[in-house]
Amino acid sequence: MSEEVRVREGRSRSLAQALEEHLTEWAERTGIIVEIWALPAQDVPPGVARTVLAALGEALANVERHSRARVVSVAVTFGRAGLRMTVSDNGVGFFGEAEGRGVVAMRTHFEQLGGALSVNGVPGEGTTVTGVVPRRD
Repeated sequence: MSEEVRVREGRSRSLAQALEEHLTEWAERTGIIVEIWALPAQDVPPGVARTVLAALGEALANVERHSRARVVSVAVTFGRAGLRMTVSDNGVGFFGEAEGRGVVAMRTHFEQLGGALSVNGVPGEGTTVTGVVPRRD
């Protein structure tokens, strides 16, 4: 039985399908170009899928609100070691520690699954959010 994630209107979709749909809608709404570098080719446990969707939503909200980016690149992979999500933008970046409710929420989502999340900014060059969740079989 394949594990799927529930999205709007009760439809079942794989994580890759849910991500692609969300990213397409977000790009159309914001006018920011989204480059999809990778999406998971296999089933992802539902709890991990929900975490990725929640964290991605927060990362994109931060891009829209703060970055002034023109392009966002997204990669989500799932393999033997676990899941890795990377969201990078070409916006204004920042100096110092990433703070705020959104960053705390993203970290909490990943930590609840035994994972971790980092947010790194480079002033004038953009920001990268990276979340990892170890695989548990």
